[in-house]
Amino acid sequence: MAPQHHRTSVSRLLITATAIAGLAALTACSGPAGEIDENYGFVVAEQNPDSEITIWADATRQPAVEAFQKAHPEVKVNLVVDDGSANGSATLQTKIALADQAGEGWPDVAFSTQTNDASWAAKETNGVQAFAAPLDKGYFDEDFLSGFTPGALDPVTIDDTVYGLRNDLAPVLFWYNKTLLDEFGYDVPTTWEEYQELGDKLASDHPDYFLGTVGDSFAGPYVFYWSGEAPIYQVDGDTFHSDTSDANSMKVTEMLDHMVANGTLTQDSVFGADFVAKADHLVAIPGPAWYSGALFQNPDSVNAAAGQWGAANPLTWENGGDVTGNVGGGMWYASSHSKNLEAVKTFLEFIVSDPSTAGTGGLPAYQSAADAWLSDQASSGFYDGDFAGAVSTAAGSVWNGWGYPNFSPETSWTKIIIPGIASGKTIKELSADWQKEMQNEAQAQGYTIG
Repeated sequence: MAPQHHRTSVSRLLITATAIAGLAALTACSGPAGEIDENYGFVVAEQNPDSEITIWADATRQPAVEAFQKAHPEVKVNLVVDDGSANGSATLQTKIALADQAGEGWPDVAFSTQTNDASWAAKETNGVQAFAAPLDKGYFDEDFLSGFTPGALDPVTIDDTVYGLRNDLAPVLFWYNKTLLDEFGYDVPTTWEEYQELGDKLASDHPDYFLGTVGDSFAGPYVFYWSGEAPIYQVDGDTFHSDTSDANSMKVTEMLDHMVANGTLTQDSVFGADFVAKADHLVAIPGPAWYSGALFQNPDSVNAAAGQWGAANPLTWENGGDVTGNVGGGMWYASSHSKNLEAVKTFLEFIVSDPSTAGTGGLPAYQSAADAWLSDQASSGFYDGDFAGAVSTAAGSVWNGWGYPNFSPETSWTKIIIPGIASGKTIKELSADWQKEMQNEAQAQGYTIG
């Protein structure tokens, strides 16, 4: 699931959302009066099974929504395309806060690229019923919910209640350019230490060839630090914890600084023209499962030839666990305010489990759809190596020490680290400021700093 990249000011959006929430305390209508409906597990608005459902989703998901419209012409759909809260823009949270204030205007379904929106969407705000409907209290059958890959619904499970459906999984694995590795006589690394050593060989023997990037908002936090079991983004109840000086954090920082310095980690975004222009010099890159379509099979990006690239198991640290990071994996939410919950259910079941649309852009979170996707990818012969095995290993290895508070580490990486590196500073020099920025964002959201 490739996120859309927008440079929205998250600080402004969060301030706006906070201000709106305060105003809502004075002006918003209360949530719907009445008893919890035993068939759904929440207070249900008056239903109109013939009403149109409004869906908020990003452009990447638009073809999947259109496929649903073709398959289910009996359901009237109003699709509103937005940024999917990409780069931690908080678009969904801000728009829902506006609807809460007005007492109307909620979508029936909303998509977000962020794994942390359930932390606020599942909570009542100033007397307004929580936006996200609980899905496992009678609304969806247990047989359907149990079809997700184990752990897929963890980010949307709050107090043992499921509030969203995972669109796709985005575990980090290791992608390698078989053609270049064979030409240079190098082996595929299996550890982060070997990855850094490969960088030293390239810098010495093949300058201008490189092994990835730190220039995307998600690259540092999710690809490198999450994979390194770095305790920089953790939450326990209402307490947020970040420690960029921890040993696990520092080993990642030192590796990144070393490889930025020798030129084997670029500062370009994988979605930028500069990266694409030198993609033929990309020897390998750690990254999410959705790179398969977003980079390597994308004619506007790496546009690899069949057999040129391969997928390998995630890199691990010699003194660490067999774990990896995760980059996104979008979420679908059903609105508790919807007046056509049965149409919403039909849409959500289709969008996550139908093999033709599930996991748009990457590995589906629904197991049967994932199996079909992996089989199709493997049988195509496009990738070298055990593609299905590598992706499956990565999907089962995501480190569970990462947190899901209601703000994104992408904003602080973009604000502190990316411009800092561009100005000539090292990540080590910037780490204290990066940690402080994350703590400031946490405090702004009401977390205690631990």
